[in-house]
Amino acid sequence: MNDAAIIAPQRAWGKGRLVAKCRNGRTAIAELYQEGCAKIRFPKTFDASIEAVLINSSGGITGGDRMAWAFEAGEGTSLTLTTQACEKIYKASAGTADISARILVAGGSRVDWLPQETILFDRASLARSLDVELAGDATFLAVEAVLLGRKAMGEVVQAGLFRDRWRVRSDGRLLHAENLALAEDIAALAGRSAVLGGAAAFATLLYVGWDCEVMLSRLRGALGSYAAAGVSHVHVAGRDKLVARVAATDGFALRKILVPLISHLRNDASVPKVWTL
Repeated sequence: MNDAAIIAPQRAWGKGRLVAKCRNGRTAIAELYQEGCAKIRFPKTFDASIEAVLINSSGGITGGDRMAWAFEAGEGTSLTLTTQACEKIYKASAGTADISARILVAGGSRVDWLPQETILFDRASLARSLDVELAGDATFLAVEAVLLGRKAMGEVVQAGLFRDRWRVRSDGRLLHAENLALAEDIAALAGRSAVLGGAAAFATLLYVGWDCEVMLSRLRGALGSYAAAGVSHVHVAGRDKLVARVAATDGFALRKILVPLISHLRNDASVPKVWTL
């Protein structure tokens, strides 16, 4: 047998873990672990919180790659998690890429999960999961945005696989669950009015906090008459949550809508600085 025929393609693998604790009224690093292509960096902040920037040093994701992140916000801490850049999911020659994130938020703490957009290329294959455990009085914000190619580059996603699984629990009770699947003929699916209506960019926002009623009116005011978006307020498992869905023609248009929504949900704080670099 030819040696070239039995050599498996090189795949990227990364694992990162961050634990935060409260020290002298400020959020501090209790544990930090990085392995493979997963890196975590901490730009300077001027308040009591920590902002962690997640980096995939392999430069992108393709079939067979694996990334695993784990975060824990100890009691009384505030943690913002974002990414250095948009994560690019390239065409898969074989296998499906896997990205997982697990987040634990203790009592009196807040975590903002704010990765930049995920860009799917034609014939990409990705399975992604987000698992969150919240204390009964924890606050949590999650935003995930996806671009079906880059319109400015003339990219079109015709086919591929994208699976996204969310499970969020509060005090062990299921608070939010969703499964998204775009498979095979993605272009045809995205063209359906009940799916994306031809839009090439979309996002989901989830907010869990004590002030959902106030935030609901602010988000609806920010959305105004924009037709391709909606926000709902739901009381479940003893907690209030807001769920917003947004679709847009491209990534630029999506950001114009997302950034003010995120700012409202962060009590008028801006998005992480890396979003604008």
